[in-house]
Amino acid sequence: MKVASTPQPRARVLSMPEYHPPLGNRDTLRLDFNENTVACSPAVERAIRNMTAAELTRYPEREPVEALAAQQLDLAPEQVILTNGVDEAIHVLCQAFLDTGDELLLPVPTYTMYAIYASATDATLCTVQADSTLAFPFEALKAAITPRTKLIAIANPNSPTGSIATREQLITLAEAAPHAILLVDEAYFHFYGETVIDLIGKLPNLIVARTFSKAYGLAALRLGLLAGPVHLLRWTRRVLSPYSVNSVALTALTAALQDSAYIDWYVRQIKQARTEFLAALDTMGLQYWPTEANFVLVNIGTLHREFVSAMRDKAILVRDRSADPGCDGLVRITIGTPEQMHSAITTIQTFVRTYKLAGVVR
Repeated sequence: MKVASTPQPRARVLSMPEYHPPLGNRDTLRLDFNENTVACSPAVERAIRNMTAAELTRYPEREPVEALAAQQLDLAPEQVILTNGVDEAIHVLCQAFLDTGDELLLPVPTYTMYAIYASATDATLCTVQADSTLAFPFEALKAAITPRTKLIAIANPNSPTGSIATREQLITLAEAAPHAILLVDEAYFHFYGETVIDLIGKLPNLIVARTFSKAYGLAALRLGLLAGPVHLLRWTRRVLSPYSVNSVALTALTAALQDSAYIDWYVRQIKQARTEFLAALDTMGLQYWPTEANFVLVNIGTLHREFVSAMRDKAILVRDRSADPGCDGLVRITIGTPEQMHSAITTIQTFVRTYKLAGVVR
């Protein structure tokens, strides 16, 4: 019998870059993925434990929880969509709005998944490289807007750099590209405190993304949120799976949203630890970049691989970002609680002394 040729995916899928998250013993001090390093709210744990077996037999209904999230954001329910993590939010935006001849405009370095999901469409990826300061390249980005620009994606604060775009800069970009969607990804909003979500509906092309994987500590449940004008979200809903957010996640989110005291406590812990950790890096003579997030990008130079390995040997995971554009030799370190960061500081001090690193990479 003649064997038919193997089915092949679309050409765009064949050319897509692959994303492989680093693997390792995750039962260590997790300073590599910018997660909550402690736990979710105790109210979340209680809510999940109180779920009945019968509840698991029913399809999830996200609308009541979307309404609760919208109320907390001072938005109408139809201006909010819950997604299976911000990754799904980015994916459905690309699927809904990027077509042949369109351009995704992206400052780099930034979150990897913008480019990956856009590469599955027939749009063109246009990147604007930050300079050596790794500050938000506002002027260059604005100059790169063309009639073909359909989506501009900005993480604010940005990962892996921790830099920010100001409110005025974001408004200017939205007004300079009225034919494009301006996606402002506020995954690290809680550690920065500034937002443009109040401009939803006032800027007709603004969409804001939020995640519940960071401050809320719900990364395992995959929960994200898109906030935007109804005339844009209606098309996003059309390509969104109706059951992509499961009932356990929705139950957990309901409890998490009602426990603001826990979020306030956790954010205070991280901000205190961030101040102390950056001071320790100064004392050690290590170069780092200003950050408004729960992580910091540190220049380790040519010893970046050895540094990551040495930290792992002490049961501390950090993220080598040397492969990112303009980030050769740089390592991103998540900020945990003050107690957790004391352990990290001790290990880093030992590495600096062993390799006589202080001042070398400044």
